[in-house]
Parts: sequence; C-alpha cells; structure tokens
Amino acid sequence: MKRQPPAGLTHRMDYVVPTTKTVPHVFDDSEAFTAMPQVFATAFLVGLFERACLDAIMPYLDWPAEQTVGTHIDVSHVAATPPDMTVTVDVELTTIDRRRLVFDVTAHDGIDEISRGRHERFVIDAATFTARVAEKAARSDDTAT
Repeated sequence: MKRQPPAGLTHRMDYVVPTTKTVPHVFDDSEAFTAMPQVFATAFLVGLFERACLDAIMPYLDWPAEQTVGTHIDVSHVAATPPDMTVTVDVELTTIDRRRLVFDVTAHDGIDEISRGRHERFVIDAATFTARVAEKAARSDDTAT
C-alpha cells in the first residue's frame, strides 16, 4: 500500500437503485428468480458494500498493481427497497491486520435501515493473483479433457 489506511476511516455513498439491480435480475435465466418482486437484491447489496469499501481505501492502494478482494461478508438484509429509491451506504474500517481489512457496514434507504454487518477484504498484488487464477483455470481445463 502507498500508506496504511487509518483505523476509523469512514466513507459514505449514495446509490439510486435501478430496476436492473432488483431480484428478478440476479439470475434472469431462473424462472423462480424472474417471478420474485422487483426490490433491491441482496446480491447487489453485497456488491454495493464491496464498492463502498473499495472506494474508501482506494487512495491508500498502489492501483492498479495493488487491489483488494472480498473474502468474507456477514450482513443482514431486513427491509425491501423498491427501484428509484436512494440507498445510503456507510462503511468504517475497524480492523487492519497487515493486508486484511475489516469494515463495519450499514445501508439505509431513507425510510428503513435495510442492512448492517461486517465485510472483510484482503489487499492483493494483482499480477500474482491473476497468475494464480490462470494456473487454476489451466488445471481445470486439464481435468476436463
């Protein structure tokens, strides 16, 4: 990292939920999913938390050589949010253990707190990570033949 982010680092972002981020769009090849209500999907909520955490620490990374990957997520999703509402995400970096970063995360849609929990990310060397993934893909290709 260019410099270590401080514990207690916070970041807030607002996100207007488009129809394309509702439950029917998570697996649009699944009849069960496409029949579900059009509300902000948990899958996309998790992605929004990841985005907010990445945005928070971006000034501290040697981007793009250094990146982060999500390694753990533990969040509730307790209120439905229809499209066109704004979700406000707040993240706080609570733990720094070398390359392991842990965030407290919350989301509110202006009416309800919709989510609360923790998210963990690891700082990676992008070239090394990409090489390992390519090696894994090659091993997978070898077993398929």
